[in-house]
Order: sequence, then structure tokens, then C-alpha cells
Amino acid sequence: MSKRRAQELADEAEIENQHAEVTCAEPMDRDRIDEIETVLDDDRETLVERLDIESPPGPITEDADGWDEAIDALRESGAKSVATAMRSRVDTLRERAERSFPSLLRLGFRPERPFEFVPGQFARISYEEEEPRVYSIASSPNAEDMELCIRRVPGGHLTPDLCDRTKEGDDLFLRGPYGDEFMLQDPTDRDLVFVATGTGAAPFKSMIDYTFEEGLDEYDGTERDVWLFVGSSWKDDLPYREAFLELADEHDNFHPVMTCSREKHLSNWEGETEYVQHTLLKYVDPEKAETDSLPPETEEFVGSDPANEVDARIDPGNSEVYVCGIGAMCESVRNVVEPLGISDLYYEEESYG
Repeated sequence: MSKRRAQELADEAEIENQHAEVTCAEPMDRDRIDEIETVLDDDRETLVERLDIESPPGPITEDADGWDEAIDALRESGAKSVATAMRSRVDTLRERAERSFPSLLRLGFRPERPFEFVPGQFARISYEEEEPRVYSIASSPNAEDMELCIRRVPGGHLTPDLCDRTKEGDDLFLRGPYGDEFMLQDPTDRDLVFVATGTGAAPFKSMIDYTFEEGLDEYDGTERDVWLFVGSSWKDDLPYREAFLELADEHDNFHPVMTCSREKHLSNWEGETEYVQHTLLKYVDPEKAETDSLPPETEEFVGSDPANEVDARIDPGNSEVYVCGIGAMCESVRNVVEPLGISDLYYEEESYG
């Protein structure tokens, strides 16, 4: 389907109101409190040895004062660097331990009537008496059920109920589809590069699934590389991580690259850890990139060693780029891809927040 035709369909589509039945309400993140306490046991041993105390701090969510006092005492003992590192780690793990579970939800549902949309569009839903909200559609138009990716907003009006209460068989009120700008371009021989943070990956799940289902990863008999860069704090905050990895096993020309800034505190994370725009630069072919106009702090990433073993590299002059996420991230990505020589004609962006 051409972009023009997709836009025509989006423009022609009537905004419909209908009910939908929940078919899946599945957390994508995990309750990691046991993992956190296990990691903190090493810090407890350090405090016992260094401070010669018998009782180390207790559970991170219950003994915040105990941890703060122990780390302050560690610093005063002269172990400043150890105390600084422990403070950063403990604060990070405390923040994770205190957040509600689940905080990232797959919400699948079946509309009572056919709901036609194109990848990149969004829908508005409401649940019980809560105010409606709009979400990018994460499922392919070919899928039997629709799906949204829900991130809990603490204190929000709808997402806490969706995360805590929805179950199979529940009723949603659905309205849409909306959006006629952020969608796949007409197929060419250009490679596809998708860049997102957090739930910005939702529309790309729809686009990428549809691309492979419809054979749009080939043009005139030649495969196109399909890249996906997704960033988050934690591994289990990467939406559809397992599904993307399974898709990569099925298609050699699909390259999901995931970067996590905090996961190293909890596991032996061997993936990328840089900002998503810096991670993207690692996979750019330095021989085909114009780097003279890159921001000085970013040029060093081009051609640097990536964490993932991928033989392919990105040719900026033969790529189309799609970016979705919070506004600051989108601006940071734009600030690196424009100097690389990617034309506005081949750059699509949807920002929020």
C-alpha cells in the first residue's frame, strides 16, 4: 500500500464509536523486588565489613533511613568513592522497587465491528467511568485482535485502572482511528530505520509486523534492512522485546538494537547502554556518513564498537528514518540524523510529552 493510498484511507475512514472486548491484559514488565534485594545483599556485606556493624539495612522499600544513614557513615569512614557508587546504585534500585507493578501492559481487545486502520494510526479508549485517552495502535492491521501498549502514569486517570484492573472479557469503549501523517512511506530500495524510547515503540510494532507480513522488506527482489533502535531504563521496560527478538530470528534483515541505561544494576546486561541516538550512530557506516556537521559530543560514536553483532551497517544516504517518543528524544535524534545527510523527505517523526 502506498503512503498516498494509506493517507486516503485514513482521510476516508469514518471515526467510529464502538465497544470492544478485552482479550489480553498481560504485563510486559516484571515485579523485580526479589532481584533487587539479592543485588543489595552485596552492599549489605560491604557495609558490615567496612563499618563493623552487626545489622545491615533492611528491605529497600521499608528501611530508607537505615540505608541513608549507613551510606553516610561509609562516606565519613573515608570510603568516599565506594559510598558514592553505592548511593547511586541504591537510589536507582529504590526508585525501581517503589514503582507499582505492572507498569507496562499489553492490552489486547476485539472490536464488535471491523476497525480499519493503517500502521501508525492511533485510537481512543475509555474504561468504565474514566476519561478516555489516545494510544498508538501496536498491532498490525492484519491481526485478528487490536493491541495497545500501556505505560502506567502514576496518579493518572486511566492507566492505573488499565494496569491494575482490566481482565479478559472486560468492556472497553473504542473510538477512531485517528492520524493521517505518521505512516510508512511508499516502498523503495531504501532501508528502514525506526528509533523509539519506551512506548514510542508501539506504532513501530504495527509498522514492522505489517512490513514483513506484506513483503515490504523487499523491493524489486532485493531485501531492505529493517533497523529498530529502542531505549529504556530497564530490560523489562522494552516494549515487545521478546516479540522483536523472535522476529529477528525469522528474518536476517531485521536488526533490533536495544539500549538500557539502568539494567546493569540488576543483571549482566550485555546490550547497549548509551542514549538511543548515540547507539544508532554506532551502527552507521562511517565510510558513507557525513560527520563534519555532527555535534562534537556525538561524532565519536560513529564507527565505534557496537554491543550487538550485526554485519549490516546503516547508509544514511539510502535510509528512511522514523522516530517516535518524547519530544526531547526526538529532537536529539533529529540533531544527529540531519547532519548525517538524511533528507527531510525521508524523515518521519511523532513526538509527545
